[in-house]
Amino acid sequence: MSRHRNLVGAAEGVALVALILAAWQTWAITAQPQPVYYPAPTQIATAAWASWLSIGGFSGDVFPSLARVLLGWALAVGIGIAVGVVIGLSRSVGHYLDPVIQFMRAMPPPVILPIFLILLGIGDGMKVAFIAFGVVWPVLLNTVKGIRSVEPMQLETADAFRLTGPRRLGLLILPAASPDIFAGVRISLSLALVLMVISEMIAAGSGIGFRILNSQATFNIAGMWAAIAVLAASGVVFNGLFSLVESRVLRWHSTARADG
Repeated sequence: MSRHRNLVGAAEGVALVALILAAWQTWAITAQPQPVYYPAPTQIATAAWASWLSIGGFSGDVFPSLARVLLGWALAVGIGIAVGVVIGLSRSVGHYLDPVIQFMRAMPPPVILPIFLILLGIGDGMKVAFIAFGVVWPVLLNTVKGIRSVEPMQLETADAFRLTGPRRLGLLILPAASPDIFAGVRISLSLALVLMVISEMIAAGSGIGFRILNSQATFNIAGMWAAIAVLAASGVVFNGLFSLVESRVLRWHSTARADG
């Protein structure tokens, strides 16, 4: 029944998107005068195919962008979980680090991009570091929340079975905190795409963000919309793959919640 509902929901979503695109297409080709800033979806699709979905377009712009966002995101996930575990297990460490964390996460990433440019230059390393800095906070804070939310009874059970050190962390604490950790990782993935575009708009000669800005500057409106469409499609694919991994990893949690 659940799978049937999901299929019905997906079909309805696709139908709605198709209806919107059909209405847009009809308006774009019949309006007088022709809308300059809103080309027909067929024009956007043609521009996307010519500029982005060809082998040269993918390797020249899409692949570098995806590599930057995935590297920055992976770095943020690793650092966020590691530091979050330390803070979550030690309230004294959290007490000393909390003011610094709250101050740094309150800074809007676009504002501090010039600092990354000064320190790291305009290469890919700067972009990866900028993405990692901007998206690490949801992972870190949700990891801390998840670890500190482990039920005392579970900890007492671990004590009874003499689970200590890495075994206690790997067999009890991290699995119990995983729903919160995955929530932070999901938020960070969406944010990573945004920061990738920002970093490529400021200092890059390739990438999706660079192409969006360059198309706007050269008045290539269809190309600009095509780049936006490719970015949106990338976000949908990333979200779908992450949801698939999350559903498999947290299957035990969904089952336990249903049984409860």
